[in-house]
Amino acid sequence: MKQAFILLSTLFISTFGISQATKKAPVKASSKTVAPSVVAPSKAAVPTNAVVKPTVSTDGGHNIAITLTPAKNQKVYLGCYYGKGKAIMDSCQLDDKCNGHFKGDKKLTGGIYFIVSQAYSIQFEVLVGDVQNFSITGDTTQKEKFVVKGSPDNDLFTSYSARSSEIGSELTKIAATLSGAKTASDSSKIRKELKVKNDALLKVRDDIITNNPNTLMSSLLSAMRRPEAPEIPVDPVTKKADSSYPYHFVKEHYWDDVVFADERLLRTPFFEPKVDDYYKYYISPEADSIIPEVDFMLLSARESKEMYAYLLTKFTNKYISPEYMGQDKVFVHLFTDYYLRGDTSLLDAKSKKTIIDQGYSKMLNQLGAVAAPLDLTDTLGKVVSLYSIKAKFTLFAYWDPTCGHCRQELPVLDSIYRAKWQNLDVAVYSTISKYDLLPELKQFIKEKNLPSTWHYTYETKAAKEATEKAGVPNFRQAYDLNKTPVFYLLDAEKRIIGKNLSIHQIDDLISKKLKLNK
Repeated sequence: MKQAFILLSTLFISTFGISQATKKAPVKASSKTVAPSVVAPSKAAVPTNAVVKPTVSTDGGHNIAITLTPAKNQKVYLGCYYGKGKAIMDSCQLDDKCNGHFKGDKKLTGGIYFIVSQAYSIQFEVLVGDVQNFSITGDTTQKEKFVVKGSPDNDLFTSYSARSSEIGSELTKIAATLSGAKTASDSSKIRKELKVKNDALLKVRDDIITNNPNTLMSSLLSAMRRPEAPEIPVDPVTKKADSSYPYHFVKEHYWDDVVFADERLLRTPFFEPKVDDYYKYYISPEADSIIPEVDFMLLSARESKEMYAYLLTKFTNKYISPEYMGQDKVFVHLFTDYYLRGDTSLLDAKSKKTIIDQGYSKMLNQLGAVAAPLDLTDTLGKVVSLYSIKAKFTLFAYWDPTCGHCRQELPVLDSIYRAKWQNLDVAVYSTISKYDLLPELKQFIKEKNLPSTWHYTYETKAAKEATEKAGVPNFRQAYDLNKTPVFYLLDAEKRIIGKNLSIHQIDDLISKKLKLNK
């Protein structure tokens, strides 16, 4: 299916102000910029200033005249998109005739910029390309009627925007008639009309690209377009259809027109969504499929320090606490192949510590790895070794008897255990988070009548102090335990086959494993 993408004003002007957008970002790289931080898992230290901020080129300067009526004697701002966020890059004070200048000794990195009023409301968008000495005239009461003079890139944009808006309006009107089609023939006719208009819109874009090479407008339009999925081919001899061909074609050509080292792409609202869609729709969620793709993008972006740092941080954010079990293997790969090889120089001290702590911790508990030894003390004062337990499956439960969520989950675990697991050779090795919670543990066991066959353990104060004195990783680090409750499912050899799952997800996993072994 073809998709038409209308650049800038039609789709991308936000209805909320810059001040609202920046409040969502946890890190401020400077007083003028906003950048995403590395997000650590729950209760871990949250890094600050984890990525480079939007930069400006040192080649030349910028001098952009602005007339914005009726905003006399008001402060206005020049902002840009930055990944999924927005950043203020410059400001100026308008005089009593509503005139001012965004001026600086450094040239702005090209991309999609916007004018922001004193009330932090986006007025309209402009392109900032190689020519950075031009003028903008606009009116806050008629935002769509702004005029840019002296900028070839904006001349192209104005022409493109007018034509694409015209065709886009026609597309909307035709699409609105589709729901009212009474017959299949009527629907087919309307769909054909939509295709004709959509093809016309794509041709407007392609003509700009073909006739204006080496321009910012051409580069942006090329980078934002996505391959059109071809028809499913049919082998003329066997008559078999290759239904996977369109998917593989789009995946293979998805990045044809993208130069990852081009920092201008960061200053658009479409680059990061395009990256996200690629991983969502074209890459299998298994870590081993994701890692080569991450490597490709990072290596392709190496020539740009800013783009490289941004992508590295983006992938760190995504996989340090991933959506799917096992994807933290991607973060471990980033840690061992990038951060440990010197890329922690991009981070401040707090961020560096978080990355290193999380990296070493997650290395010890990957899916398929043998679980770290546990030799903790039970409620009778006896040391119980995890590896002394002989069972087809062992559930390691880390919890806190005063934690509300834990107090809800443990009875659920008890119910499933009594109903199913105790007959499936599932053992439970339970550990509380703090040694001084032993009285609460005993009370909870009695109150909820938890099974006597479970192993209820804790780390004694003496054991904790001995580990700290020896300077070796404790069991919390080995199992990446920074919240409660946490559940690990181990097989008979104590290999990790599930982690960070709910009780019901673990039940499903046990059922699937048993079916596979039949």
